[in-house]
Amino acid sequence: MTASLDELKQALIETLETRGVLGQVKAKVRAEIFAALDDEQVQRPQLPRENALINELIREYLEYNGYYHSLSVLLPETGHPEEPQFDRRFLASELRVREDERSRSLPLLYALVRGSVRAEEARPSPGAGRAREESAEAPSSDADGDLRPMVIRGSD
Repeated sequence: MTASLDELKQALIETLETRGVLGQVKAKVRAEIFAALDDEQVQRPQLPRENALINELIREYLEYNGYYHSLSVLLPETGHPEEPQFDRRFLASELRVREDERSRSLPLLYALVRGSVRAEEARPSPGAGRAREESAEAPSSDADGDLRPMVIRGSD
């Protein structure tokens, strides 16, 4: 590159950064690259069930936060269908998450993280007395080895 071309490139990068769109432009370029590559590839095998569930959790999170450019890269890169594969009630049931009115307004991924953090906080520290009562429980196994449901309640 010549010095003037390097300067032009740097000026363009700075302008896009200043406008706050550089990340969006990069994400859009990545999405277009993946879309172009997918056009030339054979049909992908069906996603394993676990991947489909995880992708739906991530989709819900990205949509909730308005990360549409990231979503436009995720879907073609993972081979996940454009249309949602599961509704929220099904996802919550599969993940054994019981919700209340407040928690339904947030993506399930928040509920899973919050439940995990609260379950960790509820565990007694070594030498401590009884565990504190919390409003979220992490899934744990019963006597048969089956998972018990995680209970998620909204913030107080």
